[in-house]
Amino acid sequence: MLIAQLSDLHLAGWGRKTLGIVPMAENLARCVDHINHLTLAPDLVLVTGDLTHNGQRDEMERAASILARLHPPFYVLPGNHDDRAAMLSVFGHATCPVNSETFVNYVIEGYDLRLIGLNSTVPDGPGGEISPEQAAWLDKRLAEGPLQPTLLFMHHPPVKFGVIETDIDGFVGAERLGDVLERHPQVQRILAGHTHLSSLTQWRNVVVSTAPSMGMRLFLDLTLTLPSAFVLDDPAYQLHYWTPDQRLITHTVQVTAQEDLHSFTEAVIDD
Repeated sequence: MLIAQLSDLHLAGWGRKTLGIVPMAENLARCVDHINHLTLAPDLVLVTGDLTHNGQRDEMERAASILARLHPPFYVLPGNHDDRAAMLSVFGHATCPVNSETFVNYVIEGYDLRLIGLNSTVPDGPGGEISPEQAAWLDKRLAEGPLQPTLLFMHHPPVKFGVIETDIDGFVGAERLGDVLERHPQVQRILAGHTHLSSLTQWRNVVVSTAPSMGMRLFLDLTLTLPSAFVLDDPAYQLHYWTPDQRLITHTVQVTAQEDLHSFTEAVIDD
């Protein structure tokens, strides 16, 4: 099974660049085209939040118009920059198959991996949260398939990654989430975004990984003392490959403006 993950699109309104300088819509279109031309087509695409930069409906509509070009089916979750109601209105049940507008959580069945989407956003706040009600919902869903390898996907990682811009946002209920996961060892990974960087760590017996953004790479300082900043970069996405022997392999794919392949057998060997 192959899963593509897009995150942190941060689209501005029609005809505009994000923050006036970042061509996020064009970058997203490049990633969509790259995914559509992969030799091994993904089974599905997960979009882990921050589709918009200002939470405006026209930004959501612009994101939807580009994501609609994807050949594989795709699923979306909100990030802290998104308006939940606008997302549900624009995308509908096919790509955000929720049963309640309260949490925007859902389960994707029918694949080698069971996928559970969790809405970690807090209205009008940048940080993440898993409430007691959400934790109870997740506990029940995981209890339904104790032998089914499962991935969780959400916008906020429940741990800090040494990135000042996102670490200071915080995550309420991380220990609550961790307690649930320790009762359900079938969870293979938490896929997240928010950090705008490709990173991973071990936490509460599960690996947490974050996907890069569509071209706004957050400056990595690790001392958490320098001012928050971002770097203009090529857009990137991740591929998560669930192997026949049940291992999850992750590759970060950077989409450059021009990708030339060179054969090792045809290369000139220097004497």
